[in-house]
Amino acid sequence: MDVSNDVRVTIRVDRELKERAESLFNHLGMNMTTALNVFLRKAVDEEAIPFTINAKGNEFRYSDIQRRKLSLGEKTAQTEEHFQKAVADEIARNRANGYPIALYDIKSKRVYLEYADGRREYAQ
Repeated sequence: MDVSNDVRVTIRVDRELKERAESLFNHLGMNMTTALNVFLRKAVDEEAIPFTINAKGNEFRYSDIQRRKLSLGEKTAQTEEHFQKAVADEIARNRANGYPIALYDIKSKRVYLEYADGRREYAQ
């Protein structure tokens, strides 16, 4: 991934979803950009959405989703483990290729790029 080839992608999401996702990604030590890049790379590598999508009938219902979350509780740790491995793989791949890595500094609550030489460049 050549930084000069980076493009900006704009998406619309529900505010609560965005906040919950940012909280999760911060807990995992990354920002939204890194998480979305991990998802996109995984989808392209597998040539598929990297998880199962299904619904009863033609629409998702909040109560169904909540019920599934309860029944999938035991799978949460395994899913988080796989996600963390995918992130670690993405970071290792970028480091091996000498690309800067987007990270989040939890203490200063700031996003930064870490370059192959160890230099950090914080976002304004």
